[in-house]
Amino acid sequence: MGILKRGADSRKGKNAALMKLFSPWVQRWSEQWPAGCSVLDLACGNGRHANVLAQRGFQVTGVDRDSAALATLLPSVNPLEADLECGTWPLTGRRFDAVLVTNYLWRPSWMNLLECVSDWYVHETFALGQELLGRPKNPDFLLQPGELFRVCAQSGLQVLAYEDGVVNGARLQRVAARRRAGESWLRLPLLESPVPQSYEP
Repeated sequence: MGILKRGADSRKGKNAALMKLFSPWVQRWSEQWPAGCSVLDLACGNGRHANVLAQRGFQVTGVDRDSAALATLLPSVNPLEADLECGTWPLTGRRFDAVLVTNYLWRPSWMNLLECVSDWYVHETFALGQELLGRPKNPDFLLQPGELFRVCAQSGLQVLAYEDGVVNGARLQRVAARRRAGESWLRLPLLESPVPQSYEP
């Protein structure tokens, strides 16, 4: 997948390039989203996911505090400049068919974020153990063992897939989950788990 440690080692150039790639985890699960659905890309940066998803016909809102990064988004992406770690939550009352988060963790706003999830939630970011491999090293930005799974379950989301391990030199957790309020999970149609595309770093 397109996430690697960002330490200052001999692979720094390669790692930086991979950080710009569309994540195979996002690719795998976004193929399940309905055509034209609304998507929130939180902390979207320069739009490595937002731009591609917009090109595929999704109605994408990209949120980031970096105005220069937002300026690189395609015109079809709705940009929202906001500092997610200061001030009020900028998305109160808004809901999206799919919420996407990659390489980002800010626990104080996590519950606010999950209230934005109407159906799909896909999250992929660094976990405890990454501090031994590269950046980030601050435990505030590293998921605890099983944390991503527990938060989804506690929020009423049905976890479809969860992984926790080292991928391309980075310690990650990633999840794909759905919200089906008022429905029995046993009555949900079974989805065929999409096969990830082959990937060679």
